[in-house]
Amino acid sequence: MSDEAEVGVGPWPGAWPDDPRLDPELLARGDRRNVVDRYRYWRHEAIVADLDARRHDFHVAIENWQHDLNIGTVVRNANAFLAAQVHIVGRRRWNRRGAMVTDRYQHLRHHDTIEAFVRWAHASELPIVGIDNLPGSRTLEADALPRRCVLLFGQEGPGLSAAAHAGCDHVYSIAQYGSTRSINAGVASGIAMHAWIRTHAGPAPDPGSPPPGPPPPGSPPLLI
Repeated sequence: MSDEAEVGVGPWPGAWPDDPRLDPELLARGDRRNVVDRYRYWRHEAIVADLDARRHDFHVAIENWQHDLNIGTVVRNANAFLAAQVHIVGRRRWNRRGAMVTDRYQHLRHHDTIEAFVRWAHASELPIVGIDNLPGSRTLEADALPRRCVLLFGQEGPGLSAAAHAGCDHVYSIAQYGSTRSINAGVASGIAMHAWIRTHAGPAPDPGSPPPGPPPPGSPPLLI
């Protein structure tokens, strides 16, 4: 037996609701996905369509030259804060484990080079905002991020490459108070996205209350 308790809700009790957003298979067997309560039993396509109607005006990009394990965390953060898109710059393949399946709900775009990414951003009239503690950077805490922008993060370790730094319209650093030289790229992405949210986004939508499908006995609270 597994020591891990199941999460989510069980099969829908009684007559099924007449709602085209709902997935008959999930209604029949239960919904154990890592989604907020309001999306329980929804079809995957219906969830993405609902998210698309509410996505924010910022994009997120990260360099991927060495199969950075932080990319999954960046994607998960982008889903949590509802970024318009996530851009992978460099190698196409990346470790999706840290994304915890959130990449299925997030629009992803690949760019082979920084130069290609910069051309796309300029054509889309989106300023590129680098996040790194580089000389001459402005402090994220002291300024407001542009409403329409791309937040660009470098490879874990070296940070923004020279080409990426050169392509930025702005560079911001995150204030640190301890002894470490830098913070993890996944953590930095969450801080920067939340800074955008605090400036430009309204209240978060109600995650909803659990639908009537019974959770399995002894299960923990629903994952949000």
